[in-house]
Amino acid sequence: MQLNETSSPSFKPEILAPAGDRQAFLAALAAGADAVYCGLKHFSARMEAENFSLRELADLTQLAQSKGCKVLVAMNALLKPRDLTAAGHLVDQLQRHVHPDGLILQDLGLLELTRQTGFSGEVHLSTLACVSTASGLETAARLGVRQVVLPRELHLDEIKQMAQACPSGMNLEVFVHGALCYAVSGRCYWSSYMGGKSGLRGRCVQPCRRVYKQEGRMGSYFSCQDLSLDVLVKTLLDIPEVRTWKIEGRKKSAHYVFYTVTAYRLLRDESNSVRARKEAAALLEMALGRPGSHAGFLPQRKYTPLAPNTHLASGLLAGHIPKDAKTAFIRPRLPLHPGDLLRLGSEDQPWHRVLRVTRFVPKGAQFNLAVEQGKKASDKTKRSFDGRPGGTTPKSTAPPPGAPVWLIDRREPELKRLIQQLEIELNQFASDDVQASSFAPTLPRAARFEGRGRTMTVSRRPRRSQEKVAQAMWLDPKFLEHMGRETCRRLCWWLPPVIWPEEEYIWRKALEQVQSAGATFFICNASWQLSLFDSPISMTDREIWAGPFCNTANALAIDQLRQIGYDGAVVSPELDEESLLALPEQASLPLGIIIEGMLPFCVSRLQAEELVPEKPLVSPKGEIAWTRKYQQNLWVYPDWTLDLRPYREKIESAGYRIFIQLEEKLPAGLDQRPRTSPFNWNLRLL
Repeated sequence: MQLNETSSPSFKPEILAPAGDRQAFLAALAAGADAVYCGLKHFSARMEAENFSLRELADLTQLAQSKGCKVLVAMNALLKPRDLTAAGHLVDQLQRHVHPDGLILQDLGLLELTRQTGFSGEVHLSTLACVSTASGLETAARLGVRQVVLPRELHLDEIKQMAQACPSGMNLEVFVHGALCYAVSGRCYWSSYMGGKSGLRGRCVQPCRRVYKQEGRMGSYFSCQDLSLDVLVKTLLDIPEVRTWKIEGRKKSAHYVFYTVTAYRLLRDESNSVRARKEAAALLEMALGRPGSHAGFLPQRKYTPLAPNTHLASGLLAGHIPKDAKTAFIRPRLPLHPGDLLRLGSEDQPWHRVLRVTRFVPKGAQFNLAVEQGKKASDKTKRSFDGRPGGTTPKSTAPPPGAPVWLIDRREPELKRLIQQLEIELNQFASDDVQASSFAPTLPRAARFEGRGRTMTVSRRPRRSQEKVAQAMWLDPKFLEHMGRETCRRLCWWLPPVIWPEEEYIWRKALEQVQSAGATFFICNASWQLSLFDSPISMTDREIWAGPFCNTANALAIDQLRQIGYDGAVVSPELDEESLLALPEQASLPLGIIIEGMLPFCVSRLQAEELVPEKPLVSPKGEIAWTRKYQQNLWVYPDWTLDLRPYREKIESAGYRIFIQLEEKLPAGLDQRPRTSPFNWNLRLL
């Protein structure tokens, strides 16, 4: 049937709204969201959001479901060995008291906990799980996954390729709006490596948003614009496997949630209406996010969402302090309401702060900013350059003439009225008190693997064989033509941390080539890469391990890998001493660990035009990073190595069997810093 100007499509994907607090949750309902995703106080990938208690979430879930809106709980954090019981308690309590429609997970151990607790909702794989190959969807389906959140880096043709391969009974979820991480999700240790605050556990301090200096030029080389597909979402209406349009923003305000959900409802329900498209564009502009882009969504017109020399903080420009002003004030470009929040400058500027509007200010009227010098900033309104909360603003903090002022949150009377009405409805629901859980996870039967550990060096090019040292090499399809069969046979082959759908056949062909030469030992760096091998269940002639980028960190996750066909696992490099030493006692597979070498901060599909690979980038704190391109991906490295060699005897006694050295040649002219890092060994991984 031909759609007319105002008709709706026959297929309607659901709009999934973020909610980091009660007000945002109610704003999503007020805007007509089809589903809401939120997190608890623990095990959420957005621990900086306010998040919810079980009792509060139980009442909100009843309200949402009474209106036909689904509720998904994001428990998409990496689980350490000691986390399994507490995480199991939460899943058990969710099942008995909250009854959400589904859970969003990244950790395979948590997937097993949903089975053991009898969780009856759907299980969705977070984008942090990095299912980036079409063949990987089948492996996810075998594990009972109902929906997969696709990486934000996929372009439209790759989304279609994933949809064509989608197993029966599985659906896909695509981000349509919100913040973009520079790194591929689940492929970033930047925040953790520089201070023990793991993005995989929801505590990223966003070092990629910092200003870096390269060859005399200052720039935010890794700070992304927001994703905003706006009118392009119409192309997703032709892909029924894409059941869900996801809006990012669990740290965003009720205003942002209401405006973005309303905009995408218009773009979905009235996709052919010129009026609706214009109205949606105006709503998205007023949502107060960062400058938006289509990023790489259109394969024929790819755009890199990086602009190192422009403003990329969130908010709508409210005005500038006049250049001849003796006191700090603005004449706002739009009316200001009581409760609105204004931001002066950005977080790396000394005059940065957030101010609350206390009275109605008409458009163009003078509004004094009342900047107080030397005032101690609150945790919520100020963060020092390295992301740690609090701190005292230096005395010379008066904003300079011409400084911009941004509106970052609104308190419109109409939205307040809608939320207040929903609060009244919410009071009709009174959930029972949440009872403590007595659930105890059943751990797999641990296996003890005898013999001394062996060292494995992983390089980019083949090296001479060394006695007692296993030689490994990152698989490079273009370089294979220069290698002989004997060299291929003796090496262990490492797959990259991410393989994109459009290049999957290239990696299949490369694997076939080295296997035909006699290679038998492989390391996959995404759990789903096992599907790139033929007959993944019966591999008696091969040894295939899950690599460090699989982020394996607990006994249940290890056993899930065993069940789908892996022969061993290299544990997550993020783990602290207690976690690392506890794992072998519980593991059903032999374990390996990165003991030394150049561990990348992250892997990304993005590269700013202004950034020069192989050249050092220096932060204001003197930290040095550098980048290198491999295939489609840019790898970001520090100039100091990870080194756990002083603890090798203790680690080997705990039961680890493979000790991995990652070799990476430094760029010309850059010397390795004499310092090394034990990563999180001496820290308590947050």
